[in-house]
Amino acid sequence: MAKQATEVKKPAEKKLKLIIPAGKAVPGQQLGPALGQAGIPIGDFVQKFNAATKDMGDVLVPVEITVKPDRTYKMVFKTPPASSLLLKAAKVEKGSGKNVLQKAGKVTKAQVRAIAEQKLPDLNATDIEAAIKI
Repeated sequence: MAKQATEVKKPAEKKLKLIIPAGKAVPGQQLGPALGQAGIPIGDFVQKFNAATKDMGDVLVPVEITVKPDRTYKMVFKTPPASSLLLKAAKVEKGSGKNVLQKAGKVTKAQVRAIAEQKLPDLNATDIEAAIKI
């Protein structure tokens, strides 16, 4: 009989994607369950996140968290969502809800270019013109 090689499976890393206001993370209803299930100490995460994002102003910050089996984690910050950047450029709080019938605001081509330049590292675009189209 031939012996079969047994594979030792390593526990997989967990990945979380969250969107949190910069410098305003609090251990509560939104973060608690997501971080708790992944085994991340909530107080430690909130302290590190707020310290890292305190200078970003009043924007939403997407963060990818990779949790290793030994409960250590790594945070990777992404650029703010395009929707929040467009709302800020148009100086409105939220969309109209009736996008065909009623417009919420206007943005100029220069504002769209600035947003595209800011988002370029996270987009699948090679140049600014492709990023503007996205």
